[in-house]
Amino acid sequence: MSARREAFALLAGGSAADLAFRIAQVALPLVILHETGSVAATGLVGGASGIPVLLSPWWARKARQWVDSGPRLAVVAGVQALALALVPAAVELGLLTVELLAVSGLLLGCGEALATPGRSALLADTGDRWGEGKAVVLLTWQDGLRRIGMMVGPVVGAFAVATGFTNGLLWVEAVSVLSAGLLAVGVKADRPPERISTPSIRASLRQRPEVLYGWIMRGTGCVTWFAFTLGLSVIGAQRGEPGVYLAAGMTGYGVGSVIGTAISLAVVRRSPPVLLVGLAWAVMGLCWAAMGLWTHPPLIALMGALAGVSVVLGIAAISVLITRTSSGPERRALLSGQTVVVNAGSSAGLLAGGPIIATAGAETTLVGAGLLTTAVALAVLMNAHRSRRQAADLRDRVGHRVRMTRMMRRRSQTRRVPSG
Repeated sequence: MSARREAFALLAGGSAADLAFRIAQVALPLVILHETGSVAATGLVGGASGIPVLLSPWWARKARQWVDSGPRLAVVAGVQALALALVPAAVELGLLTVELLAVSGLLLGCGEALATPGRSALLADTGDRWGEGKAVVLLTWQDGLRRIGMMVGPVVGAFAVATGFTNGLLWVEAVSVLSAGLLAVGVKADRPPERISTPSIRASLRQRPEVLYGWIMRGTGCVTWFAFTLGLSVIGAQRGEPGVYLAAGMTGYGVGSVIGTAISLAVVRRSPPVLLVGLAWAVMGLCWAAMGLWTHPPLIALMGALAGVSVVLGIAAISVLITRTSSGPERRALLSGQTVVVNAGSSAGLLAGGPIIATAGAETTLVGAGLLTTAVALAVLMNAHRSRRQAADLRDRVGHRVRMTRMMRRRSQTRRVPSG
């Protein structure tokens, strides 16, 4: 199979599985609530699945390097499909319990901790074989297809649930994940002949401070994301228009994400990556603040679209930083670290978001979260600029000393040459 076909197989399988996930997320809480009668249990699968991902820097250091080929990715997809199938199978048998939901979530999280960075790393490796710069192109399109799924999936899921096809959606998700793994079977490994190393995430970051800068800014955006989703939901409920404000924001964000995907490659090729990342999350923060100050659906949709464009550009710039400076095991470690940053930030934000909104109010929380995101982005940019200047000054001093040493040696040698 050619590199182009391998890339298309990975993209098609991953986007189909992600779309099925977005669709099934509409049905899963309804199925759990109907079977258990517990509101608290509705988020158990998602909450439990986040635990292995957050702990993956410790337990998955060697395991993530194992997922370096299509067949091995298919094995992990099989584990994920099994975890997903546990819930609808238990519903069919009348055996769904809270304990089974927790087991399903933990097993699913283990698979996600390996499959998400594994598929991205395989896609980037395939891009390297395809041609120069193709790794960034493929990772950008992967993110773009995921965002299209974010827009389309909930609509399809809501329609399917309205027709009574609720538990069936969970089976569809399990089959889609398994099919995505089977599509990847033909993707070959890009293994060196020697023993593969297993670098830690911290070691892989050591010589790449710009990647760390990008993660700090993206992680801050993930932490404050709750202000957008929970905040707009609360505002709509308080104003007697439940869902209207969140729908306006998410629709605008989705449209902006698609636009951002279309222009991102042209932008990242012409912009310094760290500067683009900083501006992206600074703009996103200002969009959150504007939503809190002028809370009207049309303006929320507009600010959501602007935030969507900027975030996609920022993510593409981080992909450039990773793919240009790493390959093989280190690239796999960095992509795993990025997965941890996103999941940890989102989980922390959602955990603290409810009490913060209850105390400060949704509008104030939006403004505060937005200003915090912008401030962190600008502070990181200033630190990155200062570090670059210090490094340049150090290189200049070292270069000056080397030149002076060479000059003194030449003068000394000239004096030793006998005259006449």
